[in-house]
Amino acid sequence: MKQFIQEFKDFAFRGNVLDLAIGVVIGSAFTGIVTSLVENIINPVVGALTGGTDLAGLSLTIAGVELTYGAFISSIIDFLIIALVIFVFIKFINNAQMKFNKKVEEETAEVELPLTEQYLKEIRDLLADKKDSTI
Repeated sequence: MKQFIQEFKDFAFRGNVLDLAIGVVIGSAFTGIVTSLVENIINPVVGALTGGTDLAGLSLTIAGVELTYGAFISSIIDFLIIALVIFVFIKFINNAQMKFNKKVEEETAEVELPLTEQYLKEIRDLLADKKDSTI
């Protein structure tokens, strides 16, 4: 039982799981913001452009069943805005990460000399040491 609890703790408190949980919470909050944007700003603007029609209130009745396609359109707008923001955010993060990795690689990259040049440097250093010791 102790081993099971330890394995669960290792899993639950691993960095990836915590990052995922934080992402879900932030994503939920962001979804609320985008939904409010669509319902309170975009839909009224679309309604004003279409002659006072409320986009979310658009519906069609077929055989006594009401199909609220306006709410569906609002959900599609929500999705597109969220997808666009996530795309831009990931693109920004990837670009920043690539620039950082490139900078680190440039700082750590050492020019590897060919073997012949390494030998020539060693010979030069030995000759310089020998010359200094004879003086």
